[in-house]
Amino acid sequence: MITASRAEVLQGTLDLLILKTLDTLGPLHGFGIARRMQQVSEDMLQLNQGTLYPALVRLEQRGWIRSKWGVSDNNRRARFYSLTKFGKKQLAVETRDWERMASLITRMLRGAEEV
Repeated sequence: MITASRAEVLQGTLDLLILKTLDTLGPLHGFGIARRMQQVSEDMLQLNQGTLYPALVRLEQRGWIRSKWGVSDNNRRARFYSLTKFGKKQLAVETRDWERMASLITRMLRGAEEV
């Protein structure tokens, strides 16, 4: 299991995962975002509030997501986050950049084995 506080991931990876989660599922509160990431990663990634919420604030400040207050499934007041039009465009950019980086790392690792 990787907790986000222990995992040293490339800058922007969490942003990409949040954007993709909101693109896939639509508006969600923070706990719902974290739970979805945990489910998709088969419990390999677990986000704590100290990691997730600063990322949500940062994404909202950049205009990639917006938030509004609503009521959760358990009838509690919660802030729901959704992707903006600009966020959808940024998701495409971030996805393309991530795929390029993953390809580069794969090439480097394969090349390192051949040396």
